[in-house]
Amino acid sequence: MRKKMLACLLALAAGTAPVVTGVPAAAADSRASVLRRYAADTWRSMAAMVDPGTGLPADKVSGDLSTRARVTSPTNAGTYLWSTLAARDLRLIDRREAAARAGRVLDAIARLDHDAATGLYYNWYDPATLQVVRTWPDTGDPVRPFVSSVDNAWLATALTMVRNAVPEQSAKAGALLSRMDFTAFYDPQGRADVGTGLMTGGYWPEKPEGCSQETDYAHTGTTVYSTCHRYGAMSETRIVSYVAIALGQVPATHYFGMWRTFPGTCDWGWSDQKPEGTWRTHRGIEVFEGTYGYRGMRFVPTWGGSMFEALMADLVVPEEVWGARSWGRNHPVYVAAQIEHGMKEAKYGYWGFSPSDNPAGGYREYGVDPLGMDTDGYTSDQERTSTDPGFGDCRPAKPEPSRYGDGVVTPHASFLALRYAAGEALDNLARLRADFDSYGPGGFYDAVAVRSGMVAKEYLALDQGMVMAALGNALAGDAMRRYYTRGGAERLLKPVLGEEQWASRMR
Repeated sequence: MRKKMLACLLALAAGTAPVVTGVPAAAADSRASVLRRYAADTWRSMAAMVDPGTGLPADKVSGDLSTRARVTSPTNAGTYLWSTLAARDLRLIDRREAAARAGRVLDAIARLDHDAATGLYYNWYDPATLQVVRTWPDTGDPVRPFVSSVDNAWLATALTMVRNAVPEQSAKAGALLSRMDFTAFYDPQGRADVGTGLMTGGYWPEKPEGCSQETDYAHTGTTVYSTCHRYGAMSETRIVSYVAIALGQVPATHYFGMWRTFPGTCDWGWSDQKPEGTWRTHRGIEVFEGTYGYRGMRFVPTWGGSMFEALMADLVVPEEVWGARSWGRNHPVYVAAQIEHGMKEAKYGYWGFSPSDNPAGGYREYGVDPLGMDTDGYTSDQERTSTDPGFGDCRPAKPEPSRYGDGVVTPHASFLALRYAAGEALDNLARLRADFDSYGPGGFYDAVAVRSGMVAKEYLALDQGMVMAALGNALAGDAMRRYYTRGGAERLLKPVLGEEQWASRMR
């Protein structure tokens, strides 16, 4: 029924609604109207984040849309660019305005100080002055410039979309994209045990405190200081791999170097649980196709157990289509597990757990602990109530929690789940709106602590951008995906996603 309803919504948006048995046309039209209203309000918050002088969005804006943050990032620029495309497709703005907005962002990006050797950007800029942030505006703390692989990947994703979808700005977007060199993040020895590499988290131009590794990045002869960690989990960080493969900058076999789960030996006994799985060979790479278990379900986990780790990349890459026997099986189970936790295990009455503003102040990672590989995974409540199912004979299990505390639900998680549980997502959003002061002039505020009733009354460019992309797909025939996948992604990435067969399943 969910799939039929969503197909009806998509067809309604395209003006070619089919007759779907058992789904009243009035109900489908009502749901489409609700989604359009959410899109219009969410776009209002994105537009309010834009600096009038430069056209760049801020990292966030206050709930009354009056006060913008004094920092921005490559990811923020990327989510605003694709939100502009979604707003155009949903006729919230016209084509001329969309092209003008995109053009201003591209012009600003072209002026940013960046790593000229690789065409890559630093993590934080002042959206008003376009200067690299070296002192955090709110606290005065020093900021060491850092080139993040994930942030640059989201920007590259948006540049690809603009190049393919905005003829007036295609050349500008293509020029910025063509100079981005993601080999600067690729460690070809990251999975030397199987003969392929992994992506690093990024690098500092200057040696930082703490762990770093000297790297002659991209064979430029210049030393930078790369992160000690490598991205090996199937989390949102996979977008770096997708982008680099789609650009033809790293071998497609790199995809098989990432861990589905770690193996089930005691060498990996620190990870969240003992997996079940089988070793298989893909393109000469040995892959452990492992799954975790949760309340009768089997799935490939993320690192921390959050919704955006599982489904943000899915906004632009049709994973469940290209990987019908892997991601196509996994995504519905992951969404079902998040719902199971919120509604039945923790008994919050609401669901959708993902990093967001903390209603008590600041920003925090939220998730469902047993859905992640990290033993200290993201938790769903303010009290950080965690679980430990043990790791077979390597690590004993701990008792299950007797209760959960003040669960923190973020609306963007429901929008991410819309494709896989449309009815449940819309119902969850409707109840959050009815039961809490969770909705303002720019759509849903960022997070709600459902037992205390505290609300984080801000709008974040990242989270609102995910909402806009989800709605752009739902109401405009998967437009966000089409804009990204045309070209290298379809040619180079699609084939590798289709090779695996994961054992994900509902109970």
